[in-house]
Formats: sequence, structure tokens, C-alpha cells
Amino acid sequence: MEAKIKHFVLVHGMCHGAWCWYKLATLLEQAGHRVTAPDLSASGMNLRKIEEVESFADYCQPLFDAIAALPQEEKVILVGHSLGGFVIALAMETFPEKVSAAVFVAAVMPSEMLSISKIEEEYFQEHPVEYFMDTSFSLNPEMPGPKPITSLGPTYLATKMYQICPPEDLTLAKMLLRPGSTFSSDQAKKDMLSKQNYGSVNRIFIVCKQDKAIKMEFQKWMVEQSPDTEVKELEEADHMAMLSQPRELFSLLMEISKKH
Repeated sequence: MEAKIKHFVLVHGMCHGAWCWYKLATLLEQAGHRVTAPDLSASGMNLRKIEEVESFADYCQPLFDAIAALPQEEKVILVGHSLGGFVIALAMETFPEKVSAAVFVAAVMPSEMLSISKIEEEYFQEHPVEYFMDTSFSLNPEMPGPKPITSLGPTYLATKMYQICPPEDLTLAKMLLRPGSTFSSDQAKKDMLSKQNYGSVNRIFIVCKQDKAIKMEFQKWMVEQSPDTEVKELEEADHMAMLSQPRELFSLLMEISKKH
């Protein structure tokens, strides 16, 4: 039994926190697996404010700390959602020997040939500012650098992210969401991935076919840039697959855990 126990590390997307994994984490733990779901800097219950986070690497630091604290021989399955795809990509580059597989759930997924900065550029061409409806974007003069702050609007959440989720999950999100950032001005994100590190980790992309926050065509375009990536699909999942289809996502993770 001990050999079958896996350690899943769940990484949330922008403006969210570890709380958004509550359904999936319960299913994984009930199946006997270990779960770590860190709040990234200025997210969830993390006490910092987004204005205090100096860089993308600083934003990712709680995940790095969790991986660095693992026993020497232990490996984890990383699961990144939305902007959390960039976060787990940096973790894969930094700790390739600690990751048995990386799962991108409707997430932004770079490759050795496709930098994070290029994905951001392409994403905002496909999803222009007006696409985000009542979401607000601002620059705070108190921040150390030109780091745009994003506050997701309730209409955008209901229409593009949570449209299939139970209404109580949308209510929970509106109570718990915090301002976030893509850190699009952070030069440290550019051209940081290598074939020997990031490219050595098994990658699985889960396409969410009802996602309106990252259009299905854009998800598939990212997969095409990473030909070694295994692809799975959730037919009825919106952007928040862990809330709209938690049991189906759990089943896919079980398949992945048996293989890796």
C-alpha cells in the first residue's frame, strides 16, 4: 500500500488560493494520498499583499519552500491550474529531480521552445482586454516595479470561469478572491526553461472543453508547441475544473498516478 501512495502538490491560479482545491483535495486524501496545497505569495491566507511581492519568483516562493522541504528521495506530482501552469513550470526547471509528473489543468503551459513571455503575448492577442468584462487592471505607484494588478470581476467570473460550477462555489470565490498579477513585466520569467531540466519531466495537459477563460483552441495550441505532452480531456469542465468536475478530474489524476 505504501508504494501506491502518491504526493500531489496542487498549485492554484491567479487571484485564487489553496481553498479552490477543497473538493479535489478531499477526494485525493480519502483515496489515501498525500496532498499539499500551498497559498502562493499574496494569495489565499498568505499574509502578504500583492504590492509587496517583488517578482514572479517571489510569488512562487511558497511552492519552492514546500518542495525544498521534501525528504531527499521523495517525488511529487505537480498539478497547476491556470496561471499556476507558469508556477509549476518554474518548479520543474528548479527541482526536476523532485517531480515525477506535472499536470497542467486548463493552465498556461510553456515549453523549451515557447517562452512564458511569448505565451502571454499570444494569450492577450486571443483574449483582448474587453474579453475580461468587468475585471479591472491597474498599476499601483506603491509597488517597486511596473507590475499590473488584476481584480477579477463578478460578471467575468460567472460568465467565463465558473459558468458550470455550483452557484455556492461562485459565491465562495467572490468572498475569497484577492487581487493578483500575471507579473507580465518581470524579466525573470523570460526564456528560463531548459530541455535538461523542465524538458525532462513528464508533462500531461488536461483540456477543459467548456473553458471560456483560456479558450479550448488556445489550450490545444499550447499542446502543439509541446509535442511530447500527453493529453487528456474533460468534456464538461469549465475553467474551474476542480470545482465543476472534481470527480472526473480525480479519476484522471488516478490514471496519471498509476502511470507515473
